[in-house]
Amino acid sequence: MNFHSAYDQGFARVAACTTQVHLADPAANVTGIIETARELDSREVAVAVFPELCLTGYNIDDLLLQDVVLDATVAAIETLRAASAGLLPVIIVGAPLRRGNRLYNCAVVVHRGRVLGVVPKSYLPNYREFYEKRHFAAAADGVENGGFLTGLPTGPETADVPGAGDRPNPADGSSTPVGSSVTAGSGATDRSHPAPAGSLPGDRSEVPFGTDLLFRVTDVPGLVLHVEVCEDLWVPISPSAQAALAGATVEANLSGSPITVGRSRERHRLCRTASAKQLQAYIYAAAGPGESSTDLSWDGQTMVYECGELLSKTPRFDPEPGYCLTDVDLDAIRQERMRQGSFDDNARATGRGESAGTGESAGYRFVDLRLDPPRTDIGLERQISRFPFVPNDPALLEQDCYEAYNIQVYGLRRRLEAIGGSKVVIGVSGGLDSTHALLVAAKAMDQAGRPRSDILAFTMPGFATSDHTKSNALALCEALGVPCEILDIRPAATQMLKAMGHPAGGGEPVYDVTFENVQAGLRYDFLFRIANQRGGIVLGTGDLSELALGWCTFGVGDQMSHYNVNPGVPKTLIQHLIRWCISSAQFDEATDAVLESVLGTEISPELVPSRPGEQIQSTQAKIGPYELQDFTLFHLLRRGLRPSRIVFMSHHAWADAAAGEWPPGFRAEDRNEYSLGDIKEWTRLFLRRFVSNQFKRSTLPNGPKVVAGGSLSPRGDWRMPSDAVAHAWLADLETVPDK
Repeated sequence: MNFHSAYDQGFARVAACTTQVHLADPAANVTGIIETARELDSREVAVAVFPELCLTGYNIDDLLLQDVVLDATVAAIETLRAASAGLLPVIIVGAPLRRGNRLYNCAVVVHRGRVLGVVPKSYLPNYREFYEKRHFAAAADGVENGGFLTGLPTGPETADVPGAGDRPNPADGSSTPVGSSVTAGSGATDRSHPAPAGSLPGDRSEVPFGTDLLFRVTDVPGLVLHVEVCEDLWVPISPSAQAALAGATVEANLSGSPITVGRSRERHRLCRTASAKQLQAYIYAAAGPGESSTDLSWDGQTMVYECGELLSKTPRFDPEPGYCLTDVDLDAIRQERMRQGSFDDNARATGRGESAGTGESAGYRFVDLRLDPPRTDIGLERQISRFPFVPNDPALLEQDCYEAYNIQVYGLRRRLEAIGGSKVVIGVSGGLDSTHALLVAAKAMDQAGRPRSDILAFTMPGFATSDHTKSNALALCEALGVPCEILDIRPAATQMLKAMGHPAGGGEPVYDVTFENVQAGLRYDFLFRIANQRGGIVLGTGDLSELALGWCTFGVGDQMSHYNVNPGVPKTLIQHLIRWCISSAQFDEATDAVLESVLGTEISPELVPSRPGEQIQSTQAKIGPYELQDFTLFHLLRRGLRPSRIVFMSHHAWADAAAGEWPPGFRAEDRNEYSLGDIKEWTRLFLRRFVSNQFKRSTLPNGPKVVAGGSLSPRGDWRMPSDAVAHAWLADLETVPDK
């Protein structure tokens, strides 16, 4: 395995293409398709999808029934077949093809000098501007499944296509004959439903024909392709949904859809929904320039979705042909299906699932092929979000912040209602987490119709508390109308250290973990006893990132509380929630001014004093940049990816600060970049801390799940033994090169 290879890392490169249509001229149309296919070959594309009836043009009406057009279509397929012999992509084109006495609207799948199969359109539109039933037969009844088509040029069993040559295999320097032999799966060899002879001119071999074909790439694990045509997506139970249950991970839709106002939104909605429900990649290519404008217009829309996320699209109404290109994540699709057990339950319930232990699926035939993709560094044609918990789109970020904040407010308000009249006791340090928790508490009191004076805030300076954070804590409480008391923990901490015989109790500068935890523990010891005294509950402030890294003091410390509003919120989202409170005017201008000051403060536990001229104690210098660790947390928790795979993605996300998008509100000076070696080292630290600190997460207090990325509650998304070891994860990490 080459760490830097996208294909070795579980990605596959796909493209959705438009072409310049020459009406009823297959020879001219196939020339343009071949030109695009060659360009996509140079870009290491595995699957290239072209529009519906692209070999003839979609909108040619009764010319579809002309023998001269249909014969020319077969000749064009032969031209494409021969030209594909030395090309990497699996090429999928639309063509009208005869079978017996019927004409079918088909997708033709071609690879390395072979026609692998033909998929007829299942559902024919016959409403509004469509009248396909005038020309075509529908394949919806399944009679065609299990069948074959004669008369098409299938190509030789090996790659002995004149002038084709061999494609080098970058993995080992050898050459693999292009156009490797194709093996059809169940039902393909028994010829139980042979195609009628003589359906197309010439003495040709049989080609698998039907909507029951799954094209399985044997040397790219997880790449199983299914094809449907345009209207097939619009019906309530689409062929793609059934094929997904049978194992298809990538769906190609060849569309001839003309454009009317609002139809683009409808296409996006359907593709997004299909990819989300079916947990697959969905490639959509619609007809574009050159189609007849007699009564219709065309926009050449292409797009690729993956599990509900738009990965790529082309500009619409472009007078020139083009394509959108992206790398789909086959590993992520596999993980999503494995985690969503109802996916396989649905497959079994509908009779579409894999037959036990056979690798085959009921009602489907597998057409196997080798791709021989490059095993070198070809980059990654996909934007990897630096902040997977934080959308880059301002509107989506605003929506997420609105929902996250109100999830937290509801959780606390409901808990207070259940207890009945209890006050809220909270320690406010002037840092991000306690600031946000106080904002949540204030809004919960407002919604419950209770005074904010029912929040009892305490700021508890220790040996390293700065005037800046202390001032922020006091100013924030004053602005919110929350009473705040100063409780200096230094005398009690000194007494405890002295009683323990710790050198710091006598004034020596020994600042070890005991010195730090004495302060952290005393703060919460005071809060719990004050809550007893004044009829309140202790509100926790620790966030999801701190819990993942075990950056909290166990027991009577910041790991514990009566209720915590932040355990489902990662550190990288907290700052955006505070910014959202400012931008959405949740509070007054005086409060906003303090919040701006808090946002500009270095993240620090403020437990170890710094000498004059030294930097204050930095959390991120100790446990790693939160932006990197939250990236690792998301992909480990949400998708269960291997550490080496996470590092690969992190490297593509963080290697160049000038590349890609950043969430709103990021100043240029805050836009960091990291080397592969740095990412590997911080990931190693994350894995060690994550596994060894499970005991802290196993005893967490209640708190709401907030982000779809998951939570670490032992009653919710994450359960693991506290005595687990990280050896397997660390061993996988060691496969990552240092540069």
